[in-house]
Amino acid sequence: MTKQTTPFAEATDAQLEGIRGVCFDIDDTFSTEGQIREEAFSAMWALRRAGFSLVPVTGRPAGWCDHFARFWPVDAVVGENGAFVFYMADGARRRLDTPSGMDPAEAAVRLGELADAIRARFPHAKWASDQAYREFDLAIDITEDVPRWPDADVDELLAMCADAGAHAKLSSVHVNTWFGDVDKIRGFENWLGSAAGSAHAQDLDSWIYLGDSPNDEPMFGRFTNCIGVANVEPFLRRMKTPPRWMTAREAGAGFADAARRLVSLREQSRDSG
Repeated sequence: MTKQTTPFAEATDAQLEGIRGVCFDIDDTFSTEGQIREEAFSAMWALRRAGFSLVPVTGRPAGWCDHFARFWPVDAVVGENGAFVFYMADGARRRLDTPSGMDPAEAAVRLGELADAIRARFPHAKWASDQAYREFDLAIDITEDVPRWPDADVDELLAMCADAGAHAKLSSVHVNTWFGDVDKIRGFENWLGSAAGSAHAQDLDSWIYLGDSPNDEPMFGRFTNCIGVANVEPFLRRMKTPPRWMTAREAGAGFADAARRLVSLREQSRDSG
């Protein structure tokens, strides 16, 4: 059944009170205009104190995800659109790679060839400033540190990657492309089904996901409970499976609003118990 996006304010307490884990995108979902602001960061800590499992699910690179796993109050981090999961165990940072069905060396060669073709077609193309810290994908900057690409060029770039046999996903800042059959939901479910994830709620209906752009669609498609922050609205036309709900406020403020409601429900449940 196709989801219909409705205001998050219309979600009932009964629909939310069973939530035990929160997954969330980072760029323009947890962050706002390139910064993680106090309201959102405090909301993440409030979720942790309330006992929620927390898993950021991001297109950001391995180098950044190492930091997130080590220094944020989270249980794991899914990175590079599902290619791997980093988590802490026994005081050390561990990793779990998502099976991709492709030899990594072959994938790297094909990605290099695709990069050359992209540069030939789009001479102005620039790789994301975090490309040096990536292991599996190529991130083409379409708005983060460059003038915003026209929609027609973005669509052509996405089609070009698909024609080359690569996966390509549009985020709020980049087009990410890679070879191998991975995406955000495969990465998350690979962790959830592992020994590292076994201590957390196994039923996806006990999790909620927050995102903002088309690269979140694999998560929106699998999670019954999923929220788009308000800035997802311009991307809805690109999605076959939009989020179930949408917050009134954008980006990190929308994340904070959703977090506050979840924490409040958890506290009410404990008080009544």
